[in-house]
This record gives sequence, C-alpha cells and structure tokens, in this order.
Amino acid sequence: MNLAALKHIILSRTDNMGDVVLSLPVAGYLKKSYPHIKISFIGKAYTRPIIEACKYVDEFIDREELLLSKNISGDAILFLYPDKAVAQIAANNIKIRIGTANRWYHWIYTNKKIFFSRKKSDLHEAQLNFKLLEGLGIYHIPTLHELPAYYGMIAQQHTFSTLFSEGKKHIILHPKSKGSAREWPMSQYSKLSHALVAKGCEVFITGTAFEGEAIQQQAPEIFNDAHIHNVTGRFDLQTLISFIAQADALVACSTGPLHISAALGKPTVGLYPPRKPIHPGRWAALGEKVSILTLDKNCEGCEANGCACIEAIDVNRVLQALQQLVVLP
Repeated sequence: MNLAALKHIILSRTDNMGDVVLSLPVAGYLKKSYPHIKISFIGKAYTRPIIEACKYVDEFIDREELLLSKNISGDAILFLYPDKAVAQIAANNIKIRIGTANRWYHWIYTNKKIFFSRKKSDLHEAQLNFKLLEGLGIYHIPTLHELPAYYGMIAQQHTFSTLFSEGKKHIILHPKSKGSAREWPMSQYSKLSHALVAKGCEVFITGTAFEGEAIQQQAPEIFNDAHIHNVTGRFDLQTLISFIAQADALVACSTGPLHISAALGKPTVGLYPPRKPIHPGRWAALGEKVSILTLDKNCEGCEANGCACIEAIDVNRVLQALQQLVVLP
C-alpha cells in the first residue's frame, strides 16, 4: 500500500483510560513515520483529556457525537477496539476499514480483517494494537523498550502550590481501579503511606469521590497524619494528568492513572498479580522510569474477588522500588 497517498487515518479505541493510553503509541508511530498524515482518534468523552494530551493526535472525535451525526470522513480507519456502531457508520464513508477478524460484524463492515488473538498472544497490549497496522502494510511491532517514545503525552499546566510543599517529595497513591484490576489491600497502602511520611514525603491519595468514601471506610487510619492528603474527588481527568505530571512518583495497581504516569515519564510503581491474562506481560505500564512488582508464581487458584498474590507484595518492596527509581534516599 502507498501510505504516502493517505492523508487522513482514524484510530478508534472507545474503552477505558488505560487501554486508550496503551493505544497512543500507534498514533505516535504513524505520525513519526508519516508526518504528512492527519491522525484522528475516536474515543469516549471521558477519555478526551488523555487523547488531546497526545501531541501526535491532530483531532479528537467524540464517539457519542459521531453516533448522532453519522458524519465521518478519512482515508482509513483502524478499530483498535471493536465497535459495531462506529463500524456501521464508517462502512458508508471510509474506503479502508481495518479490524480484527474475530468479531462477526467486522466481516460485514470492514474490508481488511487481521487474524490474531489478544488472549492467546504473548505480546503486550500496546504491541497487539500494532497488529492492526498490517492492514496498511506495516508489519513492524516495536519492542517494549521502544514503545514509550511514541506516547507523546504533554500535560497542561496547573498550579498546585497550595498542595505541594517546597523541598518535599510528593508521592501519589491511587489505591482503587473501579473494579478493573486486582487491588492491593488498603491496609498495605496505609502502611506505605505512613512509611513514606517517615521518610519526609507528602502523600496524596487520589481517586473518584466514591472511591474516596470506600477508602475512608476500609482504612480510616490512613488520613491520621497531616502529611497524608485526601484529594479524592477533587480533580477532573485533565487536572489529574497535570497533578501526576508535577508529582514525584505514583504507586497503583493496573489502572488508568498508572499508565498515564508511565506515559508522562514519571517514576511509576505498578502492582500486579501474576495471573494471565491480567499479568504484567500483557498489561504492564510502559515507561523509562517504571518498576513493576508481582510474585513469581502462578495464581490460578485466586478467586475473582480476591488475590492473595497481589496482597502478598510487601510494603518494603514498594519502598525499595521507589529508592531504585531515585525518588527516595
């Protein structure tokens, strides 16, 4: 295929924050390789700040607005995440339509179907997104070391002078995941928080207002120290991105803010179970300053609502990871 002849490529990924972050390297690779091509990105409204923070994306397209207007144009569209409704609209307007072959509606609405299985692959999720580029004649899959260079995330500037103390290290802990990941126990986050304060840090607990209530119920002692700050429910996503960019490090399980932190190049510690397909091999945060902690075992016996493997990650391992990332002395 003559990519030089393409002027406009649309990427579609309409699921959650972390998945959208891991899709951004496709935009970065295309823009770096073919600077003349306009890159549009279809996403849900709540992920808009992530997509617009990527310097390689030229245009954000709101999925819900698209479903109403049914107005879309471009030379090619890549369904990085299957979306039947968008595929129906694209079939009437876009010449090259690329999707995975294991969705029945892609056999109707796309004209380039890529055969691969995400669940059975040993590739990382960010690498699997590159499989769709085969529809454009691109067969290169970047290594995990190469991928962070294609994020291109730039946070907008906000002032947090009323929260940040001069001369202190500011560590974000994001304990919850809206149920999308196996979570480290709040008792462990509480121990970690107080250990960080003992090392002279200011600690910030982030999350939604609903998650903040759950944290208060599960570990009320976590906020007994004036240097541990409850900022749950205080930031919209755009402001949270800026807050992460200005902090010194972030600790979380496999959730959106973890991937945002890694993409911004911040020191990031990720807590993961070893169980496939939710293990680090598939979903690890990718960045130059990332430390992934998991157990070297098979946790097939863990229940869906509880995971002894992630619970067994010791607080001292997290502190050591932060030291190795040159966040703590």
